[in-house]
Amino acid sequence: MKVGEGVFYGAPRATSFLLSHRRRTTLRTFSCSSFPDHISFIKEVAATQPPKHLSHLLRMLKTKGESIVSPRSTKGLFPLAIPLARSSSDAVTALLRWPTPPPGMEMPVVEVRKHGVWLLAKTVDQYINRILVEEDADISSEANADLFLAAADAGDNLYTKGDYAKSHILDLDAYLLKKVGLFPDVIERKVMLHLQKGDHISALVTGEFYAKKKHFPGFARPFAFNAEVMLKIGRKLEAKDAARGALKSPWWTLGCRYQAWAAQIISPYHFIVLCCVFSSFLDFILLRLESIQDVAQIAQWEDEQIEYIKEKMTVEGRQEDLNKGKEPAQIALDEAAFLLDLASVEGTWDETAEQVAECYKQAGLHDVARFIQYRD
Repeated sequence: MKVGEGVFYGAPRATSFLLSHRRRTTLRTFSCSSFPDHISFIKEVAATQPPKHLSHLLRMLKTKGESIVSPRSTKGLFPLAIPLARSSSDAVTALLRWPTPPPGMEMPVVEVRKHGVWLLAKTVDQYINRILVEEDADISSEANADLFLAAADAGDNLYTKGDYAKSHILDLDAYLLKKVGLFPDVIERKVMLHLQKGDHISALVTGEFYAKKKHFPGFARPFAFNAEVMLKIGRKLEAKDAARGALKSPWWTLGCRYQAWAAQIISPYHFIVLCCVFSSFLDFILLRLESIQDVAQIAQWEDEQIEYIKEKMTVEGRQEDLNKGKEPAQIALDEAAFLLDLASVEGTWDETAEQVAECYKQAGLHDVARFIQYRD
């Protein structure tokens, strides 16, 4: 088990605020020191480097109407998340602090949910880029200059206002995938549209592309979604294999509960698009309800995997691993992963955090352990 996410989700639309010329000047000189609490927390508590343009993202989230929250406000949240902002719908945007990231990997931007996290973007820069593109494409926004102003020099380096219109790419999702990067919700929308049109081949090809490990390393969501797609078109054996592959990744990256798919939120833009594509919005709702499946049920494991994990964490299970030659540090890492998996089933993060931290201590990851144990 590696230590490291449903179907429709759109990034929240921007909320416009009229700013004075003096205010704009202040934003133009915006620097990392404007959010010292987040910067120092990431350096001193999370023991890693903050993304270069984190402060710009925080300013943009605030401009969009979200409330900036202290990175120390972690009570009840997934223990590897560093909270950034909370939306009016109570969704928390955060950074994901991987315990053992590959060298050079930046912390991804995620939405924290009760049962884990949903990947918003693989990097802060990618998320900034997406927000700017979506805002630029929103013709209903009368004053979207505020977000570009909040992005300041970071935005200038990532996206030039008007580029979306100049591209002559009418499909916003197609532009995002071609010019910005890969996003789980965007790819999943493409698959669902293929299915609605009856184009099963395109749906399968897109789903397989989505599930390539190089695209979203460490995340189970692509495999879980792919399993659902295969099941829907009658490929039960392939669906079972995909679901089992998903459950070999962290369960908190499934994008849903271990034993229940959850309906997701769509943005106003995509609501309009889907209403145009589908014969009726009721058909769309029925399509989603038909595809709701348990990951464990598709894998034909149900509670078996939970029992397997619990057995691995017993004294006998640990001894068996030692007898097989597994290093104690790896056994501790595996146990931390198992604990997080089990906690994701019910979302009981606070009850598990201390045990998880102790496992990381035993594995020699003292910085990660201190980060998880930190309480404001």
